[in-house]
Amino acid sequence: MAWSRYQLGLAALMLLTGSINTLAAKWADNFSAAGCSGKEEHSFQHPFLQAVGMFLGEFSCLGVFYLLVWRDRRRTEPSMAPSQPFSPLLFLPPALCDMTGTSIMYVALNMTSASSFQMLRGSVIIFTGLLSVAFLGRRLELSQWLGILVTIVGLVVVGLADLHSSHDQKHNLSQVITGDLLIIMAQVIVAIQMVLEEKFVYKHDVHPLRAVGTEGFFGFIILALLLVPMYYIPAGSFSGNPRRTLEDALDAFCQVGHRPLIALALLGNISSIAFFNFAGISVTKEISATTRMVLDSLRTLVIWAVSLAVGWETFHGLEILGFGVLLVGAALYNGLHRPLLACLPWHTDEAITAAEREGLLRGESTAINSES
Repeated sequence: MAWSRYQLGLAALMLLTGSINTLAAKWADNFSAAGCSGKEEHSFQHPFLQAVGMFLGEFSCLGVFYLLVWRDRRRTEPSMAPSQPFSPLLFLPPALCDMTGTSIMYVALNMTSASSFQMLRGSVIIFTGLLSVAFLGRRLELSQWLGILVTIVGLVVVGLADLHSSHDQKHNLSQVITGDLLIIMAQVIVAIQMVLEEKFVYKHDVHPLRAVGTEGFFGFIILALLLVPMYYIPAGSFSGNPRRTLEDALDAFCQVGHRPLIALALLGNISSIAFFNFAGISVTKEISATTRMVLDSLRTLVIWAVSLAVGWETFHGLEILGFGVLLVGAALYNGLHRPLLACLPWHTDEAITAAEREGLLRGESTAINSES
């Protein structure tokens, strides 16, 4: 069936805003500006402040949710089901996981390329699959186990591409290795977040935009408060600000004052995550979870192409190979091989229909407010 203009618009919005989210964060990282001293310029390395901005974008989804509720109630026949009573504190544990994982990933983005950052985030299906077996009692199909194995191979290829390209980038070899490992470590935390959401949150049938916004609220408040002690905690060479503390929000605002374009990059990051979550949820509802997964994979290709075009990266064939292997792994895990099997005369559509209706961990393999 052909897509309507509305569906095409949603798909384009998801692909565009998802790509902008990572590219805007990397763009901000590439800026150099004077800090509060106003003397020597230094790179804009403020991962925790950027994470606060991302949660602000997620928090804004609450406003979208209540706007949709208000609009729905003005209709003669409301279509939105009334929400069940639940404690917002249910979202606190997933929000803490999201806060930790996101902060680690923004730190890692300072150490590696935008395309590798996006590709390595595909490792989340490995940990999601293993944790869903261990804690949710789920049985994975043979194709999903195969998808996990193929994804591991893809991660190795992308890692080798990073080692090969580290000579051509501003990051040294140890930074690239540390950044890649941090990204993979963050996916373990993201997978824990997904299991918590599946086990404790989704049984309450909370609207996805409300769930995203509530987690964003907790993440924004907690991480914004943590910026105060981070201003005083020494971090040595791990830090990118002149005071060598874990985070220096004042230095970040001074740099924005000296280079206003940084504010544009931060605004792009904040606004894109809100639109990306809305578009992703709408694509799942209006088209399918499988389409959402395909668009998310295409996002990696867009990020890689733009990074090459603006000169942030150099071309390496291993990266294309790694992306292709990761794409095959994600396709196997999410059941994208089933439509191909459906073309065979002895195959029925029942398996495809059942797979399309699967829950979070089998059908979408992304956390409710994940960028990946």
